[in-house]
Amino acid sequence: MPFALFLLGVAVFAQGTSEFMLSGLVPDIARDLGVSVPSAGALTSAFALGMVAGAPLMAGLARRWSRRGALLGFLAVFLAVHVVGAVTDCFTVLVATRVVGALANAGFLAVALVTAVGMVGPEAGGRATSTLLGGVTLACVVGVPAGALLGQLWGWRAAFWAVALLSLPAVVAVARSVPAGAADSGRPSLRAELRSLRNPRLRVALLLGALVNAATFCTFTYLAPLVTQVTGLGSGWVPVVLALFGAGSFLGVAVGGRLADRRPGAVLTGGGGALCLGWAAFALAAGTPAVALGLVLVQGALSFGVGSTLISQALRTASDAPTLSGGFATAAFNVGAALGPWLGGTAIGAGLGYRSPVWVSAALVAVALLTAGLAARRNRRAPGCRTRASWPA
Repeated sequence: MPFALFLLGVAVFAQGTSEFMLSGLVPDIARDLGVSVPSAGALTSAFALGMVAGAPLMAGLARRWSRRGALLGFLAVFLAVHVVGAVTDCFTVLVATRVVGALANAGFLAVALVTAVGMVGPEAGGRATSTLLGGVTLACVVGVPAGALLGQLWGWRAAFWAVALLSLPAVVAVARSVPAGAADSGRPSLRAELRSLRNPRLRVALLLGALVNAATFCTFTYLAPLVTQVTGLGSGWVPVVLALFGAGSFLGVAVGGRLADRRPGAVLTGGGGALCLGWAAFALAAGTPAVALGLVLVQGALSFGVGSTLISQALRTASDAPTLSGGFATAAFNVGAALGPWLGGTAIGAGLGYRSPVWVSAALVAVALLTAGLAARRNRRAPGCRTRASWPA
């Protein structure tokens, strides 16, 4: 893998830390700003909604700029809004900073995904995607627990300042590692790229990605209260639990990236089935600390292994949309990131307890498996249509 690809991962690490760190800060934000825990959890959904809207819009806008210029511009905006978020006392302003930061993050990730695959070619697209997303999993392993620890020591605002500081070396890394290039004037027209969404394989791949990511974020957003209120561990265990999930996600991306280019169907069907069963087991065993901690690690690995494979499949299926393919994948996965916390918060708000988001996660993956099965069955029945080996049959 090119060294520049790893440097892009530095920026993704800073942004992933911001996106995920609220899972360890939700109770503190709720208490400090005088809102409910589900309302504070909605900050994750606000970020995800910004990613959903921003991914295709920012990717389309970035067609006018060089890829390095686009990446640097998005990073600068991302840094600035975290400074604002760190100093505000208004929950509404904090929500607005999350949305604007998400727009910048969405644009960066959409361009970075296309840039990463372009560095290595489609035959190694799965490994390139997983390498870039390694920054996200590293954020789960290091950034998110560190953010939770900072929140416990100096308040949740310290975590926002830390993300702003992390973004500075990311700016330098992108400026030095990504070639200036030129604007994508030779690419297909924007309308032509949007027509790729008519591809039923692409639509199903994006839907599966949204469902799997919704399951991931549904539980991940409420891990802190789950651990303290159901598992019975003290608040000091929250960074440990987040680190376990992050370690599992790093392992899942590493293994999934190696298999995504060779046996994606096996990863998606086998991993998806195990993921569904794992969420159900987690819901049942959440009150047993040793079992719960082990399942946090396993579910992190399965969630990101299956998720990263779906991203690479979406990028491959949208090969006729070289500029917007990253935007499509980013938007779909953040539809899930917005839906998951909302569903989990709704279940908690209905009085179903802190186990309920885990059951919702299991149901979402079950729907994804059913959708994949129905799509594969329809493809096999279609006259003159042969299911490709890469399809999750």
